[in-house]
Amino acid sequence: MTTATLPALIARQARQQPDALAVTDGTTILTYSELLDAADRLATVLAARGIGPGSAVGLLCARSTRLVVAQLAVWRAGGHVLPLDPAYPRPRIAEMTTDAGARLVLGDKALLAESGLAEDRTLVLTEHGTDDTDTPAAAPAAADPAAPALVFYTSGSTGRAKGVLVPHGAIADLVTAPGAIAVGPRDRVLFHSAVTFDASTFELWAPLARGAAIAVSPADRPTAEELGRDVERFGVTTLLLTSALFHHLAARQSRVFGVLRTVAVGGEVLSPEHAGSVLRAFPWLELVNVYGPTEATTFTTLHRVTPADCAGPIPIGRTYGGARALVLDERLAPVPPGTVGELWIGGDRLALGYLDRPELTAERFRELPGLGRAYRSGDLVRERPDGVMEFHGRTDEQVKLRGFRIEPGEVEHALLQLPEVAEAAVVVRRAGQADAALTACLVLAEGAAHAVETVRARIAERLPAHLVPTAWTVLAALPLTGAGKVDRRALAADDAAERRPSRGGDLTPIQQVVAEAWSRALERPITDSAADFLAEGGHSLLAMWVVDDLREDLGVELSLADFLDHPTVAAQAALLERALRAADGADGADGADGTAGADGSAETTGGER
Repeated sequence: MTTATLPALIARQARQQPDALAVTDGTTILTYSELLDAADRLATVLAARGIGPGSAVGLLCARSTRLVVAQLAVWRAGGHVLPLDPAYPRPRIAEMTTDAGARLVLGDKALLAESGLAEDRTLVLTEHGTDDTDTPAAAPAAADPAAPALVFYTSGSTGRAKGVLVPHGAIADLVTAPGAIAVGPRDRVLFHSAVTFDASTFELWAPLARGAAIAVSPADRPTAEELGRDVERFGVTTLLLTSALFHHLAARQSRVFGVLRTVAVGGEVLSPEHAGSVLRAFPWLELVNVYGPTEATTFTTLHRVTPADCAGPIPIGRTYGGARALVLDERLAPVPPGTVGELWIGGDRLALGYLDRPELTAERFRELPGLGRAYRSGDLVRERPDGVMEFHGRTDEQVKLRGFRIEPGEVEHALLQLPEVAEAAVVVRRAGQADAALTACLVLAEGAAHAVETVRARIAERLPAHLVPTAWTVLAALPLTGAGKVDRRALAADDAAERRPSRGGDLTPIQQVVAEAWSRALERPITDSAADFLAEGGHSLLAMWVVDDLREDLGVELSLADFLDHPTVAAQAALLERALRAADGADGADGADGTAGADGSAETTGGER
């Protein structure tokens, strides 16, 4: 494993180019020397609160410069970071902080108050981490490359999320190893992912390890339009996208590709059609297909896509840096050349294992002859004669949807805790398509014939949004295979019962525009002002399509956060009507620049925030 750590690499950049831009969110700007100084002052405060090697520290904070300061400060104090998504339900946040043994949670004042966490276990962040400027920053001890840096929680098949411990050395190898995505002092990388998503590891630390700058997307859930504006106004050169979001932008030939140098895409299978269309329209663009599980620190392999690759399935490429790979059969023997087998990953980017889950760690991480310690990925691949690998599916029921790894068992376990549910199976219908749906197939308990809306609401209170099914089917019994197991293939193939017709009703003109935009995204008529986008099978990516359409149709913009917070036709129409009135009444206002806020007011969307 590399002997470098991110705190040491960033400290080196601060010595070599102290006045270079390190991070900006459009409001706050920090140079490398300012970032390191702010982090060290906060690290001193953390040390006084008992944070040191082995301490888990939660981070519940909006994307901002203070988030970057806080994460670096935890590392400078010797602790490791537990990223927490502000959008997670309170029970999920409580479960994660308890499971990780977090001694302290850093974050924004309002978010900490809403979380329900004990006040004596929280610390409110300011724009520069802490307002304590009188206490001199202590010189921190050097972090151990083998020590944990991050704990990411991923979906668990037993119904319990599992914490993946990622060490410092693995992150350093991810972003600095030969063959890594090239980032240099003249680059700016957009940080737009949720901090709980392992893509943020690349977005935050690849630029800072290499002397580049982080450009923070300040929107809670950026729309495609906001993403494009952020890329343009910050001068972003490098962007990491989930496959689903890339496909969305490619289908609309987004202008975002015209100003970028490098786009990395991962999370699901990359569409050759969309990749080819982007490369034809923007031939200078470096398009990189990346693959890797959280247990192997974000990227294991990468492949720089050429137009020739787009004639068929796009490869996931070769390992780079300290990562190693073997393609094995069921007896853990290498498969013959050109044969499909299971991918086992070894080398310097492996996680330490699952937090406090020794049995699961022993099951997934094993010692293999010729490779040493290796992780069983569950992914099927074929290695070509040139050493490039192709993805061929899964060995188990785990699915990837819009970049998120989902264990159906975790969702099923949560459903079966509800008294209204007698049996449950969760599958993905229309997998690989833009309207792919995580679908709950339920046998309801006696007397709960009309309880689907109640079940959906209660599950949304317990699970993160990406684990909440977007389609629901009620059955008299779950179909079984000849072996007596639930026939998941039959459930995934049968989507006839999942879609409920929307009730009729008179719509106002603005409601009609909203309903028509929904109808295009959901591919069925929406005619009821009380229709709920999520209950109708919508999700965040489809919501992004609708937001784009509404901006084009009406000339005002509904933020993605407001769209999801006001999920009915009537509620969204009310926001848009108020924004239109405000835009019409503003002196010299151009209606195309109005943004519908939560209070219905219009605010400018251009310039820095």
